[in-house]
Amino acid sequence: MLAWLGAACGAGREDDASTARLPRDSTPATPAPDARPVVLCFGTSLTAGMGLAPEEAFPALLQRKVDSAGLAFRVANAGVSGQTAAAGLRRIDWLLQQPIAVLLLELGANDALRGQDLAAAKRNLQEIIDRTRARYPGVRVVVAGMEAPPNLGRRYTREFRDLVVDLARENRAVLIPFLLEGVAGHADLNQTDGIHPTAAGARVVADRVWKTLEPVLRAAGGSGAAPDNGRNGPSLRP
Repeated sequence: MLAWLGAACGAGREDDASTARLPRDSTPATPAPDARPVVLCFGTSLTAGMGLAPEEAFPALLQRKVDSAGLAFRVANAGVSGQTAAAGLRRIDWLLQQPIAVLLLELGANDALRGQDLAAAKRNLQEIIDRTRARYPGVRVVVAGMEAPPNLGRRYTREFRDLVVDLARENRAVLIPFLLEGVAGHADLNQTDGIHPTAAGARVVADRVWKTLEPVLRAAGGSGAAPDNGRNGPSLRP
């Protein structure tokens, strides 16, 4: 036992000596932090890519398109399965530690699936936008809409659709009316639950989102979060 301890201690001394003899420039370099402005994809399981590999989710596909276009943005996937507008509001302050240039907001669908109060959902979504703009006045906002289940009644589905449209209009945000257009109802583009896209479906979603997002990013000029212009345009809210 004493021999073993002596050997162990000796090895420790030898390591210390070896470390002391290392030249200063041999210390591994620390990677520089990624300072690119962020496109925050903030949403539900549709954004998270439920049932898909991370690289197959549409935010990851958007990053490839951003890189191919030579635009200096980092796309962050902040999607969480089952997330409601209220849950998103509880998370937003933590997410705003990143330099947000574009907020792509895909929330509200789970509120509708649960038949929750739409006025409360809209207030929470508005607060998310307000907090983001308070922290980054030059942020661009893109609102991605969904459809409420028809079994909740025509009035509820109409009110949910109006919620998304009104939220975008009142904030002068860019609107994607229906995120799953061209995917919903196509069995070959959906997983067995009939809700979440397959990898092929996610590519369709990414292509559709990119048509809206690319001009927003080019307008931001790669500096996104820096301009202090308040909104995408003049406010319609009192």
